[in-house]
Amino acid sequence: MEQAWIPLLLSLKVAGWATALNLVFGVAAGLALSRWRSAARDVVDSLLTLPLVLPPTVLGYYLLVVLGRRGTIGGWLDSIGIQLVFTWQGAVIASMIVAFPLVLKSARAAFESVDPQLERAARTLGVSEVAVFFRVTLPLATRGILAGTLLAFARALGEFGATLMVAGNLPGRTQTLSVAVYAAVQAGDDSTANFLVIVTSVTCVVILLLAGRLVPQHSLLTSR
Repeated sequence: MEQAWIPLLLSLKVAGWATALNLVFGVAAGLALSRWRSAARDVVDSLLTLPLVLPPTVLGYYLLVVLGRRGTIGGWLDSIGIQLVFTWQGAVIASMIVAFPLVLKSARAAFESVDPQLERAARTLGVSEVAVFFRVTLPLATRGILAGTLLAFARALGEFGATLMVAGNLPGRTQTLSVAVYAAVQAGDDSTANFLVIVTSVTCVVILLLAGRLVPQHSLLTSR
């Protein structure tokens, strides 16, 4: 039982950091795409959504190429004493990128659903653009953003392929829930595997129920 709690806590840590980063970058990207009027917008949106459809192992390979010691970013980080491959920080990056499209799509749809007349009315009252965003746009889009964030947390919690390739399977250091399930099955430890599967399943069901209550009337994965 104690061996089962260690990957659970690590998974919560990794998913929490990945979700926090996605909340910042995903909302910013969603806002930018909702306001951008260009023929290239759909191309950029497709590229940012790519991690949602790419096989996790392919995404993990790309990350290894970029973050490995021979990669452009990984080589530079290694020269200053920072290593991301086979660390929990690497697992955070893998989980963040895999779950990023869920926040992006939800945020873009939420921002596009805000009535522009309300924003224009605030501007006519002399409210600055920053104040319009924080006092009008963001509060109206909060439910959609939060629902997408919950889905991203659930996705990050269950990430396997990219995490395994980037962070590996080091017990107590990089072994997350999904990787621990795989390792337990490979080792024939059915009791640990069953416990981890139940914990993961219950957590994801609760998160999906919360997300469904936040945005019950439209899909989280579509945008205008």
